[in-house]
Amino acid sequence: LSCPEGKATCLILVREMTNILFELLGANPSKDGKQDKLYSCSGCSGLIKFKLISEAESKRSSSANTAPPLAPQEEALLAEIRNFPLIKAIPGAEIGNVLRCFRKERLSANSTLITKGQNSLYLVLSGSIVVSNGSLIIASLEPGDICGEMSYLGGDVAGADVRATTDAVVLSISGEAFSALLDRIPELQLFMAKILVQRLTQSNASKYDNFDACMSGWIREMPPAELFQIFHMNQKTGVLALELPRGEARVAFREGCIINAHYHKKTNQAAIFDMLKEKEGRYAFSTGLTPEEMKAAEIGDFMMLLMEGIKRVDEGDED
Repeated sequence: LSCPEGKATCLILVREMTNILFELLGANPSKDGKQDKLYSCSGCSGLIKFKLISEAESKRSSSANTAPPLAPQEEALLAEIRNFPLIKAIPGAEIGNVLRCFRKERLSANSTLITKGQNSLYLVLSGSIVVSNGSLIIASLEPGDICGEMSYLGGDVAGADVRATTDAVVLSISGEAFSALLDRIPELQLFMAKILVQRLTQSNASKYDNFDACMSGWIREMPPAELFQIFHMNQKTGVLALELPRGEARVAFREGCIINAHYHKKTNQAAIFDMLKEKEGRYAFSTGLTPEEMKAAEIGDFMMLLMEGIKRVDEGDED
């Protein structure tokens, strides 16, 4: 509490404040019933009242007062999307900041929203939208769904095309703005982690329903993060051998869980993190493990390992 500049200090107010201070220092407010007591000072024609509040209440009040009120159009938009999963994951104090980052876009039927190479995220407000890779339909999206999030999986750009099958309306946000929100809002980070896992599972299931006992291919067509997820989802047991820019790599899976990994003089988690950074090379998977590997412990929870590796890739790209 401070007095305005150029104004004389009210000695009556000082006296009353001093009395209140000594009274509170000599008592336990919560036990003595003073927590809710109001103290007043009427040394002049005005009136000031004081009330003891807890530290938690003070922080909540301060937080609530820092967020500017929503504009009428923002209130209307919030009423429309309040029950969307993405919006429900955002704390109330951050809603206004998030809404101000979005821009509304209208799409005509059969128009393309995202092509491979873009880095933006969209929230579907109305209409029907499909995600495809060439002629393969990966997913169908409806109001409340998001698209473009796969560009955050490896710190890269979109790997699929997104188009509207009917007239549609979406909210768009640039990759840079969304990354800033992710850094500031932990609840949003958790929501996106769950979405990424769901999307990978759906994508891999559509492409690999008939998974062979042995497979091979190119890393540029199947990034390591997606490759690991395939073996995990199909609960495969065997060895994934990779030829990468810095040498040969090896990852052993037992029922979809990683039990050891080696790459560029690194092992286990450190090796996995380095593999996730690679974008070129070849891979081949073969079934079967040694008796020792069948008894080995996992190197860590698969999804936590994958998300930590992806986070490190993103941070490395920013540097």
